[in-house]
Amino acid sequence: MDQSFLEGTFRLRTEYIPLCDLLKACDIAETGGLAKLLIADGEIQVDGTVELRKRAKIRPGQTVTGEGFKIHVVS
Repeated sequence: MDQSFLEGTFRLRTEYIPLCDLLKACDIAETGGLAKLLIADGEIQVDGTVELRKRAKIRPGQTVTGEGFKIHVVS
């Protein structure tokens, strides 16, 4: 089975974006509920550390990763 790896950049237009909203905006999760489940299950890392806060403030310069994806947040 071939699994693709998504790596991209998300341009932030405000000071920060809540982690669950970022996952939805980047099509990592189809719904807010699924985004929150991924976070609660410990499947999402921010700058290499597991992040369990659903509404963690993601700011420019941070990198969000999970199974099959890496998102660089820029301003």
